[in-house]
Amino acid sequence: MANRANRHAARTEDSDNTINYVQCDGLAVMKMVKHCHEESSNMDLAQGALLGLVVDKCLEITNCFPFPKSGDETMDEEMYQLTVMRRLRRVNVDHLHVGWYQSSDVGNSLSLALLESQYHYQTSIEESVVVVYDTQKSSRGFLCLKAYRLTPQAIQMYKDGDFTPEAFRTLKVGYESLFAEIPIVIKNSPLTNIMMSELNELLPEDKGHNFLDLGTATVLENQMRSLIERVDELYQEAVRYNKYQQVVFKQDTEKHRALAKLAAENAVRTSKGEPTVAEEEVIKQFRPMTAPNRLTATITSGQINTHAQHIAQFCSQSLAKLFITESLQNAKEAKETK
Repeated sequence: MANRANRHAARTEDSDNTINYVQCDGLAVMKMVKHCHEESSNMDLAQGALLGLVVDKCLEITNCFPFPKSGDETMDEEMYQLTVMRRLRRVNVDHLHVGWYQSSDVGNSLSLALLESQYHYQTSIEESVVVVYDTQKSSRGFLCLKAYRLTPQAIQMYKDGDFTPEAFRTLKVGYESLFAEIPIVIKNSPLTNIMMSELNELLPEDKGHNFLDLGTATVLENQMRSLIERVDELYQEAVRYNKYQQVVFKQDTEKHRALAKLAAENAVRTSKGEPTVAEEEVIKQFRPMTAPNRLTATITSGQINTHAQHIAQFCSQSLAKLFITESLQNAKEAKETK
């Protein structure tokens, strides 16, 4: 995990020097976790605003608040956010908007809506990030909290509004370079750490195994089902793009055949002293085909990559939990035999 975070940090420094890592207060994390789990019980997507400040290329997230539900038409979301931040300022609490967060289910976070929202945030607030919290994976004992930023190439591509294969090739944008993951560090105050230590001592010994939930089959099953769905979507995009290439190849073949025929006819006209026909007259008959939008396929490829990474990480962590549980069980049996 540390090596992976270092690789992400190095990649981020090469492409975007705005922030190097995100430091999140424990209270802000608990607020996000609580909100995401409450909304996940209703099968809704939880979203909210992140508040904090930037200190020496470190984005400190000190507070957050949820967005109103989209079903409430009487609520003006922009006015609601301004009102909350204005009232936080009155009580001397950090009120600077530094990004947003949203919940995720089995890694289904990368989407066109996420890309559009982060583009608007990052173009208006340069240091903004999006924090994604996976509710289902975290409920099994693995805190899944990740921060992302759009790469400069992705911002330029979205600003140009050109999602053709040529644009992706020119900007060197792929599914791995749409978002850059920013390392997250959770920091608590010394008083909070002392309180957690005291609470840990008050916890009965037989109640300390709640985090060792071994029921991982449900999470893996949902991950695999989502992975299969994304692969099917990518296959459909590949079929659509292959049909486009076949049509373009057929049109180019007919165009070259027509130009060759015109060249032969012009040679005959020249020998007879007649005026030749310009090649533009033939080219006008073949209108250029519109290239398909490759953004959807790129996002789907990124989702497949994310699912594969989550499955690999989840399996390795589950194996570690099995070995820990075995040691705890052996120690418990040895204690009972004495």
